[in-house]
Amino acid sequence: MADKKNENEKQMEEVNDLRISRTEKAEYNMDFSKIRDCVVYDAMGNKIRFGDIYKNQKTLIFFVRHFLDFIAKDYVEDLGAIPVEYLQEANVRLVVIGPAPYKFISDFKKETGYQYTLYCDPERELYQKLGLKYKVESVSLNASRHIKQNVLMGMIRNTWKIMRVQEWEGDIKQQGGTFILGPDEQMHYHHVDNNPVDHAPINEVLQAAGVQPVSFPRDPRVQEL
Repeated sequence: MADKKNENEKQMEEVNDLRISRTEKAEYNMDFSKIRDCVVYDAMGNKIRFGDIYKNQKTLIFFVRHFLDFIAKDYVEDLGAIPVEYLQEANVRLVVIGPAPYKFISDFKKETGYQYTLYCDPERELYQKLGLKYKVESVSLNASRHIKQNVLMGMIRNTWKIMRVQEWEGDIKQQGGTFILGPDEQMHYHHVDNNPVDHAPINEVLQAAGVQPVSFPRDPRVQEL
């Protein structure tokens, strides 16, 4: 009986450890001295100092994958669906940063319907200094609440655009991440993506920033009338 009790206790400890591993984020040390003077680019090719983005206001900063990735497109499409009044009420800014050349910013915004701020880090300097992962990994699309396309249609659209543009719009191995920074050098939230579908649930990020939730096609929420 004692052996059986010990075995049950061990199993419960393993379950608890699993729960903790799924809910707790790995420790992350933000070194602002390494990133504040890094440069990103706007659609006109103007250089923007990264530290100026979050200097005066709490800012949601989403680092996404390359612009040909249909998973990233679906995710940014949902970011674009966040009502501007929700952000204004919470005094929060929204910024997306991609690893593509800045000349692709305008087309990517048109394709996704995203109208907030979008910058590019084509040399991936920030991606590297923030410790965002660089690898390729097969994934299941069911792991994300923000992917609306199936694999076949997504790959067909990707292939068609590659043939049309004949140029990559970012490094396919580069993964993304999400941070809530500012004002000044404060970090309120972080999420480092392990793979293409491991992006932070948008409503989780909004909640961390004090922004009311949004109802998405695969993450419906009850809206107050």
